[in-house]
Parts: sequence; structure tokens; C-alpha cells
Amino acid sequence: MARPLMPLAMARPGEAVTVVDVRAGWGLTRRLADMGLLPGTQIRVVNGMRPGPIIIDLRGSRLALGYGVAQKIMVTGV
Repeated sequence: MARPLMPLAMARPGEAVTVVDVRAGWGLTRRLADMGLLPGTQIRVVNGMRPGPIIIDLRGSRLALGYGVAQKIMVTGV
């Protein structure tokens, strides 16, 4: 059974997820790719205070993403 897709903004703190798709324009998609957020990348949500920034752990580095940006990153549970 396939795991359902959800926006990164909906993931709970402490949850490990895998990036599946970025549904944004080419500029934001490229900026996120430059930060390492590519399809297939595993990340962990550190803090997800809605509607504030979403803090993620990406390969040992912490990144803060705006809520609107996190809405455009589609993930699935690990």
C-alpha cells in the first residue's frame, strides 16, 4: 500500500519523512534543491509551530522554512 502524500507543514514534530515532490515555481524549486531538499531526501521535523516556521533536520543541519514554503514540499512517512 502506498503511503499518502502530505505537505511538509502537516508533519508532526519528531516525525521522519521523505521528500517526494516540490510543487513550486522553478525559482523556489531550485533554491530548495541548492539547500539539499530534493526528491528522495529523508528529513526530520524538529519543530512545526503553525503558522510559524517549520524547522527541519537535514543531514545534521537545521533549516527553518516558512509555513508557505513547507506547504509546497510534498512528503511521505518513512
